[in-house]
Amino acid sequence: VQLVESGGGLVQAGGSLRLSCSASGPIRNYDLAWFRQTPGKEREFVAVARRNGAKYYEDSVKGRFTISRDSAKNTVDLQMNSLKFEDTGLYYCGAGSIILSTMRRIETYHSWGQGTQVTVAS
Repeated sequence: VQLVESGGGLVQAGGSLRLSCSASGPIRNYDLAWFRQTPGKEREFVAVARRNGAKYYEDSVKGRFTISRDSAKNTVDLQMNSLKFEDTGLYYCGAGSIILSTMRRIETYHSWGQGTQVTVAS
């Protein structure tokens, strides 16, 4: 499956953005995740929406970010509220078949988008 992210931009701290990831085909067979990366650092897990409806978040975004998937539209969105400077990064969408113990690992996901930049001004 091919993935395309959109929705990034520049926002002031405390503001909101909504990222969207569009898949080229049906998403019902995939777990879908958002990761982010900053220069000099490894890509890090943000959130995942599993095929069975379960959702998991990195501790630093709990209560502020919400992941949602829409099987009719073949999309997975990330609503980001109360943004902080440290949320700045290149956000990627990934698709795969995961188990809980591996959901934070990049190699768990076999398809990635090109990324969308989120910049939070302090």
